[in-house]
Amino acid sequence: MKLEQVVGRVWVYPHDPDPEAIGASVGIVADERGSVLIDAGNSPAHAREVQRAIVAEGLPEVRWLVYTHHHWDHTWGAAAWGDVEVVAHTSATALLAEEAARPWSHQYLRDQVLENPKLGPSFRARALAVPDFSELRIVVPDTTFDDTLTLPTGVQLRYVGGRHAVDSIVAVDPESDVMLVGDCYYPPPFHLRTEEDTTDFAMARKLLREGHTYYVDSHSEPRKMR
Repeated sequence: MKLEQVVGRVWVYPHDPDPEAIGASVGIVADERGSVLIDAGNSPAHAREVQRAIVAEGLPEVRWLVYTHHHWDHTWGAAAWGDVEVVAHTSATALLAEEAARPWSHQYLRDQVLENPKLGPSFRARALAVPDFSELRIVVPDTTFDDTLTLPTGVQLRYVGGRHAVDSIVAVDPESDVMLVGDCYYPPPFHLRTEEDTTDFAMARKLLREGHTYYVDSHSEPRKMR
């Protein structure tokens, strides 16, 4: 895979089309003051793929890493990004610290699925993404915010919450008129989902009413709206 330019200074490393892989896309807002990375990749190996793609396109070095939410496929690549400022919603810190305290290994994944078979799709994907758990380190954010935060490059971060993840945020690049939404309007993860849980259409409509030219979520192609 290679980076795809959405428009202006916004680029995307595409999501993995294989649903069993659970490989979220990674966004980059390229700026000469330092690029902003939107999500970390689902593993150190995934992060290294994105790094090679950034170098191949000659984009500026990444200085900020933004988590759209704490789920593994958006955060497990963070340790591979080295000395960057990790930014997330305030509620992400405790959630990630709890995840970091778990004894991640292939045996642990198997044991957890035996206890709760609904974890199977997610935990099988984690096993595929991380062949060697000795290199996994879950990184808690350096900088957090409650409602909004504007980064030095002008990228605007805003808390939206929702049923998919309590810490969900969106990122807007006003210069390119692009909103990166992560998974914010998705239903809860499979192991937490009930028959009543569906796409949060009310949230999706609210975001669309802002009228950005492009919307980018983490498991679909970028959508041009006008």
